[in-house]
Amino acid sequence: MNQSLHITTQRLELLPCCLKVAQAVVTKNKSEVERLLGVDVPDDWYASEVLDILPMYAQMLIDDPSQLGWGVWLMIHIADNTLIGDLGFGGKANEQGTVEMGYEVISAYRQQGLAFEAVEALVNFAFTQPELKKIISHSPDDRIASIRILEKLGMQEIAREENLIKWELNLESRQF
Repeated sequence: MNQSLHITTQRLELLPCCLKVAQAVVTKNKSEVERLLGVDVPDDWYASEVLDILPMYAQMLIDDPSQLGWGVWLMIHIADNTLIGDLGFGGKANEQGTVEMGYEVISAYRQQGLAFEAVEALVNFAFTQPELKKIISHSPDDRIASIRILEKLGMQEIAREENLIKWELNLESRQF
């Protein structure tokens, strides 16, 4: 994937989180994040789960800049010019052509179809990459909205472990 990546949907712009933005987030420099992105960043976004992985993600980009696009993507609500969530992958596809995907939307923007809009666009884009054959995801079995998103994408439940469901979507079985 190249450095000029971005995806636009009806209501969203999806941007891969570049190293400078990741470093500004890690150092909790909200004004710098807003300046770099040119958007408002709500305080509750800083409570999202992605903050736990951003230090590792920043190091991943330092070690291998070609990982951009295979990690964290930022979800910008176009009309509000606001960062409303994040989504992405855990790195480049492995030898079997598999990546793991996750996503999160801040509470004020949930229940509006925005997570599905973003995830569907990123999945469609990712499957244009020749090395990708399969996407997996995990969701708690009590997160009904997340389960609906994964089902609507055409993902198949393949395993359950305690309270976690494992899903997969194969390129060859995908309905476009």
